Amino acid sequence: MARRIAVVFDSAGTLLHMYRVAKDPITGSIFENIESTAIVAKKNGCGLVALNTEKEIILHSSRDMSLFEFIKGYSVSIGISCSKGQFTPEIACEIIREASLLMGDVQDVLKAVTVRCPDSIYLAAGLIVDSEAKRIPYVLSTGGQVFSKTLQTVQILQAMEVDVYIASGDRMSALTQLAALINIPLERVFAFADPFMKEKVVLELKSKYEKVVMVGDGINDILALRAADIGVMTVQQGDKRPEELRKAADIVLDDIIKVVDVIKGI
Repeated sequence: MARRIAVVFDSAGTLLHMYRVAKDPITGSIFENIESTAIVAKKNGCGLVALNTEKEIILHSSRDMSLFEFIKGYSVSIGISCSKGQFTPEIACEIIREASLLMGDVQDVLKAVTVRCPDSIYLAAGLIVDSEAKRIPYVLSTGGQVFSKTLQTVQILQAMEVDVYIASGDRMSALTQLAALINIPLERVFAFADPFMKEKVVLELKSKYEKVVMVGDGINDILALRAADIGVMTVQQGDKRPEELRKAADIVLDDIIKVVDVIKGI
């Protein structure tokens, strides 16, 4: 017999309050709290690329080393968190190989986030790659702390015998720490989930559950929000969100704890 309800959460901006820093490697300009997924969604051939390695490895590398040399020398894999149009890891690597991006640029954004959010349970580095223009417009770093009611929300849902999942574009090592903190089994955590994978997760769960609820806050959640029986958009991160995302959601909430009320209403 099918279990009654499953809830799938995005992580960054949904379970975690995020602080984001971006650097234009050409001008050296630093920007705070840009919405990277929204930038990617504006242009075909763009992708949000995550570096699947720990911050200590990045910070201990030579500032003058190219990013491509770092990836090859340290056997660093990359993941595609979200993209628009044709975009693959192979395409990303080719652009990175031709770019003049240095590890000093990556270190700068990591350090900026560390200073601003010293107690982050999550810290990641990545970049936006524009394959059509063959350039890297931004180097990125994000840090996050759980929202004050995240753990309480998950605990209440689990007490209601609701199965809780995470589908996120973040790397598994970061999600492992989050899952342990809020007591979600790793077999219910999907890492490096781009919009299509999130949609696939929701659709597969719909064959196992009577109702599947998707909770997210970014443009990379839009397909999963549409595929779910109930799509919930959260706005507690405080960033401006595209109208297209709001239209894809059935419900918009300003606090994650209100997901409990949504489930009670099913």
